Amino acid sequence: MYTLQSIKHWPSSERPRERLLQQGANSLSDAELLAIFLRSGSQKHSAVELARLLLQHFGGLQQLLNAEPKAVCAFHGMGASKYAHLLAAKELGRRYLKQTLVQVPVLDSPERIWQFLSYELRHYRYEVFAVLLLDASLRFIDFKVLFEGQLNGCLVSINRVMSYALQHHATHLVIAHNHPHSFAIPSDADKQLTEQIRQACQLLEIQFIDHFILSQNDYYSFAHQQRYSTL
Repeated sequence: MYTLQSIKHWPSSERPRERLLQQGANSLSDAELLAIFLRSGSQKHSAVELARLLLQHFGGLQQLLNAEPKAVCAFHGMGASKYAHLLAAKELGRRYLKQTLVQVPVLDSPERIWQFLSYELRHYRYEVFAVLLLDASLRFIDFKVLFEGQLNGCLVSINRVMSYALQHHATHLVIAHNHPHSFAIPSDADKQLTEQIRQACQLLEIQFIDHFILSQNDYYSFAHQQRYSTL
């Protein structure tokens, strides 16, 4: 008969928490890191085994953290409490990265801007439109989701975008929206909106930097007219 052995009975050199403290986070697998946040397993599985099953079921860490709450909570061995721990860990990571990027002197490359935008927009399951404001040295001023829509679209007011930029005395502007359920491929409407905002920026002497479209696995830069894989 199989008997479940709790992690606390494992040798200290094999316990994820102890290894984390002694060897650093890089020494742990995704499942072991996830197990630390789960804190406990189920009647059939240890926390590490439960973590492995979750990753296998949802297809990886990113897919798990972006999955529907009902689907995660319904998984055997999970529940609202464990799911809350995962959400808290995800949000802490997002806030840490945001503060780290904001403290960077400049956001002067597509990769750096994409990294910032992706952690701001990735959790939305419907389409949103956001604006990133920078100063003359390309340093962060402000970021805001200005418009929220349905699964595959939202209405954008160019006047509101420009008013937001003027209120914060921005000299450079980046716009972005997400495609939560499709690839980062611009539509004709996306192209038209980009050109309209570019022209509005010229009238107000604001430098238009780029328009990013972000999906789960890629993004599109209008400035470079190219899609980039994030896998």
